Amino acid sequence: MTVQWSDDKELFAMVRAELFPALVGDTLDRLGCLHQFLPPEIRPIDPEMVILGRAMTVLESDAPEGQLPGPAAAGALGKPFGLLFEALDDLREDEVYVCSGSHGAFALWGGLMSTRARYLKAAGAVLDGFHRDTREILALGFPVASTGAHAQDQGPRGKVLAYRVPLRLGQVLIHPGDIVFGDRDGVVVVPQAVEKAVFEGAFEKARGEKTVLQALERGMSTVEAFKTFGIM
Repeated sequence: MTVQWSDDKELFAMVRAELFPALVGDTLDRLGCLHQFLPPEIRPIDPEMVILGRAMTVLESDAPEGQLPGPAAAGALGKPFGLLFEALDDLREDEVYVCSGSHGAFALWGGLMSTRARYLKAAGAVLDGFHRDTREILALGFPVASTGAHAQDQGPRGKVLAYRVPLRLGQVLIHPGDIVFGDRDGVVVVPQAVEKAVFEGAFEKARGEKTVLQALERGMSTVEAFKTFGIM
C-alpha cells in the first residue's frame, strides 16, 4: 500500500512516529544516494534530541585574523557577525539552521540564537563546528547538533557570508529545502528531488522490519529471514 501525506506537518509527524535516520539512510543507499550522512562527529548535544525539518543553509567563513569590521570592509565583512542576524531572523517554521564553512575554534550557535529560533518555531540547528551555552540550550529544549561545545565567541573570528545557498558539509551537498533528519546515531540529508521516493521506501522498510523482528523473535535464522523478506 502506498504511503501518502498531504504536507510537511503530516510527513514530519509520520517520520517521528515510525522512522529513524539509519533506516532513511538505507533507503537512500538503495536509490543510489550513497553519501547523505553528515560527518559522524556531528551529533545532537543531548542523545534524546531529534532534529527534523527543511534545511535553511548558512555559509560561514573564518574572519581574517586581526581584521576588525569597519568602513573599509565591504558587505558582510563590514559587520561584526557578517549576515548572522539576518540569517537567524529569516528562519521559518520547521526549518533547520544548517551552518558550515568555517574552520576556527569558536562557537557557531548559542543560547540567545536558540531563544530566537525557538520563537520562530524553527526545528533545530546543525553545525559543522561548535556550539556554546549548553545548559541554556538544554533548558530551552531546542534541538542542536554540533561537533562539540566551545565557549569562544565567533564575533571577531567568523562571519556569515550568505544564507539560503547550496552548502557542502562533509561529502553532502545540501540545498535549501532539503530535509534534515538527525538523532543520536547521526544526521542524514534527504534531497528534495528524491524525498517522495525516499520516504515511501523508508515507511515500507520500517513496516517490513517489524515482520522480520517478529520472525527473529520466533527463532528464524538471519539467513532465512533475509532470504524470505529481503530485509535485515
